Amino acid sequence: MVFRVATLAFSGIEAVPVDVQVQISSGIVAFSIVGLADKAVAESRERVRAALQAIGLALPAKRIVVNLAPADLPKEGSHYDAPIALALLGAMGVLPADFLNRYMVIGELSLDGALSPVAGALPAAMAAHGRGLGLLCPAANGAEAAWAAADADILAAGSLVQIVNHVRGTQVLSAPEAKVAATAAQQPDMADVLGQEAAKRALEVAAAGGHHLLMSGPPGAGKSMLAERLPGILPPMTPREMLEASMIASLAGELADGAISAARPFRKPHHTASQVALTGGGQRARPGEMSLAHHGVLFLDELPEFSPRALETLRQPLESGEVTVSRASYHVTWPARFQLIAAMNPCKCGMAGEPGHVCARGPRCAEDYQARISGPLMDRFDMRIRLPKVRAVDLATAASSESSAQIAKRVAAARAMQAERAADLGLPATTTNAQLPAKALQQVAQPDAEGRQLLMEAAERLALSARAYHRVLKVARTLADLSGDAALRRAHVAEGLAYRGETMRQGRRAA
Repeated sequence: MVFRVATLAFSGIEAVPVDVQVQISSGIVAFSIVGLADKAVAESRERVRAALQAIGLALPAKRIVVNLAPADLPKEGSHYDAPIALALLGAMGVLPADFLNRYMVIGELSLDGALSPVAGALPAAMAAHGRGLGLLCPAANGAEAAWAAADADILAAGSLVQIVNHVRGTQVLSAPEAKVAATAAQQPDMADVLGQEAAKRALEVAAAGGHHLLMSGPPGAGKSMLAERLPGILPPMTPREMLEASMIASLAGELADGAISAARPFRKPHHTASQVALTGGGQRARPGEMSLAHHGVLFLDELPEFSPRALETLRQPLESGEVTVSRASYHVTWPARFQLIAAMNPCKCGMAGEPGHVCARGPRCAEDYQARISGPLMDRFDMRIRLPKVRAVDLATAASSESSAQIAKRVAAARAMQAERAADLGLPATTTNAQLPAKALQQVAQPDAEGRQLLMEAAERLALSARAYHRVLKVARTLADLSGDAALRRAHVAEGLAYRGETMRQGRRAA
């Protein structure tokens, strides 16, 4: 007789059902696992054997075959331990088949029979609920699995003994409670930034419209300081966004204590990060920094120091909102709708363009340094600003700045206008101005006569590409939203063009 237990494999954030089939028959004593299993799954034999011995059970001296169907789907990870063990317990008559048929099972086994946490409990719970099944998972994963649905049947056990006792009625496992991560009380506040009023205005505009922003300036100008304060002025995520972002974090094993957060992700990879670290992939497919920043912010400090190959992988996800990784052994797609914030120095020493600075290498140094960023990638930044050096007198005499809470109110009001406009156009309510398709942009971002004339002249003078032209209109639409203006006026177009200006050329001419 064959006993079956349902589990799953992950392809991106999609959960593919896997049928664990166990057959115990007469013949040469053996314990085989088939079905295109990787090394971690093959080693389940020893963990399962030891875990059963720990609870006082021994495998029968017969031929045991475990088949993971479909056989042509690669199986990776240690979460197959628990379903294999429960299927064996069913085949041995310890657990009834009707109980095993009600749940999808994931979990890693310790040698003492304890269930250790695994990655992907949240998408697993959602997949199980969608198929009319409950989820049996380790106790440490219960809190995140409980977010799948209010009526989801989640059984979170700490060990195999607890599962057996629960079935026999000698111990009742209570349903886990969903957890929300506490927001850090001491988030960096915009009031800490002294001076740089133009840069703070640009950051507010970028936050309001979800625009990609590049900041250039000398060392110590406050580029990183400003970027780290962006999450404090962004609106909290909607429940749907929280689930999407948490599913990716769950697959990466980055949900602390199973609690999900309403704060938008803020990812800050080091400039030595590889192409795989940004896009995802590896020997076992794992989401990269772009996907982990989904519905949040990806901050790339020292942008030219990243490898060109890694930077070029940003181009397609910035347009499509997803990243696809194709390898010989797998083909996966992860969502990657993030806001890109980047910072860089104008040259190797960082002082090109500063008053009184004379460089022995001349403008060629700045040109070579900035040439590390390709034109197509530079074109994808909605806003590009140059930060001047902060002087000591600015720090000593600067007036108190607005707090992040004050700026966040204006950002939230602008986002509310965009959500209402998107609903009227039949677009998703979470669509920001930066995500508006060209057809919708023509309806909501038509400047007045003076603004149109200015835009046409600037497009000819600056040789704006079609993408750049549309991005100027998107920024101008955000500026109008921040001012509460339904019309797109010349002043909005002018400021949008100022943010689009070729700021790098200033440093080259002055070097």
